Amino acid sequence: MSIRTVPLEANAAPSPEELELRIAGDEAAAIEQYEAWGFTDGLPIVAPTPERVEAMCAGATRYPPESLGDLMPRGGSATVQKIAINAVMAGCRPQHMPVLMAAVEAIQDDDFNLIGVQTTTHPCAVMLVVHGPVADELAMNSGHNCFGPGNPANARLGRALHLILQNIGGGVPGQSDKATQGSPAKYGFCFAENASESPWPSYPASIGLEGGAGYVTVAACEGPHNINDHGSSDGESILNTVAQTMATAGNNNLYVGGDTFVIFGPEHAQTVAASGYSRSDVQDYLYEHARVATERISAAKLEELLDWGGYADQLEGWGGRIPLTRCPSDIRVMVAGGAGKHSAWCPTFGATFSSTKVIESSVELCTI
Repeated sequence: MSIRTVPLEANAAPSPEELELRIAGDEAAAIEQYEAWGFTDGLPIVAPTPERVEAMCAGATRYPPESLGDLMPRGGSATVQKIAINAVMAGCRPQHMPVLMAAVEAIQDDDFNLIGVQTTTHPCAVMLVVHGPVADELAMNSGHNCFGPGNPANARLGRALHLILQNIGGGVPGQSDKATQGSPAKYGFCFAENASESPWPSYPASIGLEGGAGYVTVAACEGPHNINDHGSSDGESILNTVAQTMATAGNNNLYVGGDTFVIFGPEHAQTVAASGYSRSDVQDYLYEHARVATERISAAKLEELLDWGGYADQLEGWGGRIPLTRCPSDIRVMVAGGAGKHSAWCPTFGATFSSTKVIESSVELCTI
C-alpha cells in the first residue's frame, strides 16, 4: 500500500481507497483538511492516525484487510480497517468495534434497501439499537434521555455508523444523499433497549433470536415522534393514543408499507401489559386502529397513495381505512427510556425493513 504526502490546502479529495496519507502540518491541520474534503459530519473529529486505527482494529473480531461487503451507493469496500478509521474519527473505543461490524452487516440485508435509504429525499437516518448484555458492558444508555446526548457509547456508535455510511457507502449530503431537509438524527441515532424494565421478552426474542452476548437492530427511521399520555390509566386508552398519533396522512409507511417502530416508555409499557396486552396483542391493536380514513386524504394524494402502495384492490376490504403496514408484525414494539408517561413512534422510509444481527464475541486473532 503506497503512502502519499498531501500538501496543506489540497483541493482535490483523495480517493476513499487510499488508506494512508501524510498530511503536512499537525493534527489540527489534518482535521481541517478532512473537513475541507468533506470527510466529516461538520463536527470536530479525532484524527485517524495509524496508531489509533491499529488500536481500534485490535477490538475487532476479524483481520483489518477483511471486507464485510460493499456499501451502496458508492460500492465502497467496508474493510475492518476502514470501519476502524471512521470509528476513530467518531471517538469510539476498540470495544465498540463488534457492534459497528454487526451494524455494517445488518445494513446490507436486501430488504433493508441501503441504496434507497442512502439516496432518498426522505429524511431517514439509520437508527442503531443495541440489545443484550453487551449494552451494559459498554455502559450504554437505555433509560432517561436514551435518544439524546450525554452517553459516550450511544453518541459515538451512532456517529460512527453515520460516518461509515457517508465515507465508505458514499451517502454524502447534497450529492448522493438527496434528503430534502435531512434530520438531526443523521448525526447519530443510537440507544440500548431497556429490556430490564420491559414487561415483554426482549426485542430479539420476539423475532426468534435467543442467547448470545448481544444483537444490533438497524432501521431507516425518522427521528422519534413523542407520544404523550399522562391521563390514561389502562392499556387500551394508551394504545388508542398511540394509534391516533401514528394515523397521519404524510408518513411514508402509509405510502409503501415497510416496518415501523413504536418504542414504549417503561411506564406506558407496564400499564399496557398489566391490562393483559402481550406484544402481539399490541401489534394487532395498532394494526387495526392506526389507520387513515380516505376522507382525510385529498383526491390527488389518495391516487398517489394507491399507486405507490399498490393496494387499490384492498381499499374496499379495509373499509376505506388504510393501515400503516401490510401486517401486524411489521409494527415493531420495544421498550426504552426512563420514568415518565411518554413513548415514541419512529416512522420509517417505508421502502425498507429493519435488520437484526448477532454481535460477534471478541476473539484472539493470531498474528501472521
